[in-house]
Amino acid sequence: MENFIREQEVEILISTMDRDSLDFLVPMFPFSIFSDFSILIVNQTQKGKFLNSDHSNVRVINSLERGLSRSRNLAIENAVGRILLIADDDVVYEEGFIAKIIKAHNEFKNAAVINFSILKTRGELMKKYPLVSKENLSSFDILNASSIEITLKREVLDKINIRFDESFGLGAIFEIGEEAVFLFDLKNRKQQLVFVPQIIAKHEKLTSSEKQNRIEKYHLQGALFTRIFARKYFLWLMIKLFFDLKQNRLSFRDIRTVLKSAKEGSKKIRIIQNGNKQ
Repeated sequence: MENFIREQEVEILISTMDRDSLDFLVPMFPFSIFSDFSILIVNQTQKGKFLNSDHSNVRVINSLERGLSRSRNLAIENAVGRILLIADDDVVYEEGFIAKIIKAHNEFKNAAVINFSILKTRGELMKKYPLVSKENLSSFDILNASSIEITLKREVLDKINIRFDESFGLGAIFEIGEEAVFLFDLKNRKQQLVFVPQIIAKHEKLTSSEKQNRIEKYHLQGALFTRIFARKYFLWLMIKLFFDLKQNRLSFRDIRTVLKSAKEGSKKIRIIQNGNKQ
């Protein structure tokens, strides 16, 4: 029974900014008191504007840095739970979500990551999810993943020393794709990535990728695909281009412009990877 995961071994890692009160936690757990859960908050803030907690189960780290991936990494470095749930500060959790997470990790004992389903606040699914569990996520599954769907086994992260790439994510050079890069890094290290079709939360906020215009998106996608797929990045760029044309998200007259933007993004991440300060 030593490897059996228990409720108190799940820790929720919340990234937030400029908080001076724990009141934002109340709507996140509408069915319970937030202090009933093990929570680690990384509050990116300014000097003299720190967040404090009087609850033993709710720990706070005040950081003067900026960037979502930096926040995620700081949380992972200071986490104590066996299973870590990645969270934003506006997620609304479903009653029984911890039980679903525990059951899944006890079933898939070798999984480094188990992803779950998320609802929009109006009640429909956030996206089209598989109807049954998947024992190994495909590349398309990973590219479609959101960070708030992710639960992690901390001992695996510590053993192979995988963290979020701080060049990606809100507040970074490239404002999308941090979860995809993170999951592909794990997949490339032969770790098992699982999906379980259980709903754990609601969330409505637009992602950063949905706020970008076409040229910006392809600049970011060029960097993302280069980081993930290296020399095969152009193949994946063509797949995206075909999909966007088919879905009428892009017109043929835009092709040259967006490909140029993607090439610039690809070049930029290569310079960063090579340590060149051009």
